[in-house]
Amino acid sequence: MALIVQKFGGTSLAGPEQIRQAACRVQETVRNGYEAVVVVSAMGHTTDQLLGLAGQLTDQPCRRELDMLLVTGEQVSAALLALALQALGVPSVSLNGAMAGIRTEDLHGEAQILSIDPLRIRAELQAGRVVIVTGFQGVNPAGDPTTLGRGGSDTSAVALAAALKAELCEICTDVDGVYTADPNVVPTARMIDRLSYEEMLELATGGAVVLHPRAVETAKANRVPVTVRSSFHAGAGTWIGETKEEAGR
Repeated sequence: MALIVQKFGGTSLAGPEQIRQAACRVQETVRNGYEAVVVVSAMGHTTDQLLGLAGQLTDQPCRRELDMLLVTGEQVSAALLALALQALGVPSVSLNGAMAGIRTEDLHGEAQILSIDPLRIRAELQAGRVVIVTGFQGVNPAGDPTTLGRGGSDTSAVALAAALKAELCEICTDVDGVYTADPNVVPTARMIDRLSYEEMLELATGGAVVLHPRAVETAKANRVPVTVRSSFHAGAGTWIGETKEEAGR
């Protein structure tokens, strides 16, 4: 059975109604005959709120303790989405970064993923469950949680898609796809149907916030096809992958 990795950002999980919508999207994926691994960000502005709480206590927070604090945001999202799926009759389980086998370097706040051991994820899929993984985080050699920096959930999703040899990594967000400019600022901006990895990387490094540059680099290195599409509306979104010339190399 083919596998799809779906990632839902914070705006797609901002409250109970949005979480139910995300659960329905995942349910549709399963009904279409796919296995599903779902990567989640923290709800809404949770990460900023947690940083704000830490800032009220100290102006020089320990980076390890910040990571201990920040990883809780994605764990809330993962557990709530699992509950929403179970309410729809879809067997599911939530895993944090360590449970999902995401190993990182010994660096807090901006860690790089070193490897992924997908053994637990594969076992849960084999048991017929949707697997929901906390994005933005992993575990270092000492067993401490680490975070991957801003946009880290995108990177988590693409890295998991590569490790699991997924057919597709689907980034579900609050826009319909990748645009030529910010449609909230430029009314004439148009959505782009297809992009090469290089074209998407140029947009991402130029300030397009729809997909993090590290995620694009990971997708390119592992030849993972990616789509960026709306969490709330139907539509194919923007496909990102190899050009015909790259595929022939």
